[in-house]
Amino acid sequence: MSEGVEAWWARRQFTHDADVPFPVGTYRDAWAPYPALIRQYHPEFNAGITLTQIPPAAEVLLLWQCEVGHLFAATPAEQRQRPGRERRLSSWCPECAMLAKPPRVRPAGEARPRAASRAKAVCPKTPRLPVGEAFTSECAPATASAVEARLRHDLAERLEFASGLNAVRVARPFFEHLEVWPDIVIPELRIAVEYDSTGRHGLEHVGRRRDADLRKDRALRWAKWEVVRIRTGRLEKLGPWDLQVSGAGRKTVTGLLDVFRTIRGELIVEAYRR
Repeated sequence: MSEGVEAWWARRQFTHDADVPFPVGTYRDAWAPYPALIRQYHPEFNAGITLTQIPPAAEVLLLWQCEVGHLFAATPAEQRQRPGRERRLSSWCPECAMLAKPPRVRPAGEARPRAASRAKAVCPKTPRLPVGEAFTSECAPATASAVEARLRHDLAERLEFASGLNAVRVARPFFEHLEVWPDIVIPELRIAVEYDSTGRHGLEHVGRRRDADLRKDRALRWAKWEVVRIRTGRLEKLGPWDLQVSGAGRKTVTGLLDVFRTIRGELIVEAYRR
């Protein structure tokens, strides 16, 4: 059961037999991928204890303040699981989220709607292809950033692979689609490359979005593909082949090619080198 920060800290002092059971900076790396939470946390609201002294898995109620000024209590786990599928800063604050989407009040006498079926229709636009087949999808979103486009261009200069393909057919629906859309699709090697950053506001690839990334990786591996994620902004690795970098550049492409050789073998990768 969650407890207040002062009671939690006192108990840790007792169990560790120390006035400061967790020195400042102990959990800095664990919180680094969450810049939005770092901005929302203030030691003066939490008995002077800094965020880097609190384990991300601790069952402790902390006081947070959103950018608007709302104060609310939440555990580290609850905060790290935000945002959901909404791409807005108010997703981090329960009060802002309620104001953004207020609950509908049903007029007196209006019948309660029947419960909707949980089964969702699968998009019919995915072509009937074998699982694992790469193709060009009309549902795939446009390239999200200039960094992804430059990375694809730099990789194409050093490796020959089919251009224009942006999707892989998978066995089970992924958000109502029987396809996933990697940032870079290399069908010759059956490798998908993803470029991950926390984004301008720290909303991307954290919390529930991290869970979606893991689901996507599992879908690709089930289809006999491998996934290499380029993780920036101190995002932790999700898979065995991921690269943690400060930014995408020529060295990143060299690192990708080295990983490709490890996954598929040097002879196969060199066969596609330009």
